Amino acid sequence: MKNNHLSIQVPSIGLVVILSALSLLLQGTLWGQKVTPMVLIKEGSYLPMYGVKEKDKGTQRVKIASFYLDVYPVTNAQYKDFLEKNPQYQRSRIKAIFAKKSYLSQWKDDLDFAPLDPQAPVTNISWFTAKKYCECQGKRLPTTDEWEYVAQADATTPNAQNKKSYSDYITHWLQTPKTYENKIGSTPKNYWGVYDMHGLVWEWVSDFNSVFFSGEARKDNFGDDALFCGGSALNASDLTNYGAFMRYSLRGTLKANYTNKNLGFRCAKSRETKSEK
Repeated sequence: MKNNHLSIQVPSIGLVVILSALSLLLQGTLWGQKVTPMVLIKEGSYLPMYGVKEKDKGTQRVKIASFYLDVYPVTNAQYKDFLEKNPQYQRSRIKAIFAKKSYLSQWKDDLDFAPLDPQAPVTNISWFTAKKYCECQGKRLPTTDEWEYVAQADATTPNAQNKKSYSDYITHWLQTPKTYENKIGSTPKNYWGVYDMHGLVWEWVSDFNSVFFSGEARKDNFGDDALFCGGSALNASDLTNYGAFMRYSLRGTLKANYTNKNLGFRCAKSRETKSEK
């Protein structure tokens, strides 16, 4: 007579491994690091600090299509994971054309970011390396317009630029040293559910120098006088937005292989249209 209790089979080691891997993926974890969640940023428009102008109409609003944006900036731990899979981007191997000598200079060595916090934003990253990281995630860097559109929100409204509390918060951050050492999520989430747009680090965008160098793209209505510091103030749409002035000024000084200890990044992703699905 057969013992039915002995008919139960123990899964093979291979099956256990597969099930464990699937469990990690379902929990939003990949290779030991949490995959950064994204939120949908719904379409809209915003008034850029600098942009196309028409006669007697001033700066024109820019339309933003719906897209996805990482909730947090990329961390040291996540970037280390990227370097393990793409060793050509490690500090000792990367070519000078893609990053200056200051690239990851605060790290102990190629794969050791001690004493930095693993959940702090990775900084001293070039545009080339940030772009490559996002591409490896099936994503991209956000555009200037996308980033600014999201950054104008506070906790309750999609456009808080006229609020004193909003400008005061940014001004306070700009006067606070070493915020890049803080963990991601250290600042309150905004209207869109995005953290750390202000208060942690500056962030790369895909077209970081477009405002200053793409006159044709702006229909040549931007004006040569805006290429200089004094002229740029005259062409600004909001002379009280100190934080935006700082961001545009920084972007205008950057080159794609530059790095800075206050400069990190996050990724974005275009929303598929019905015709693309």
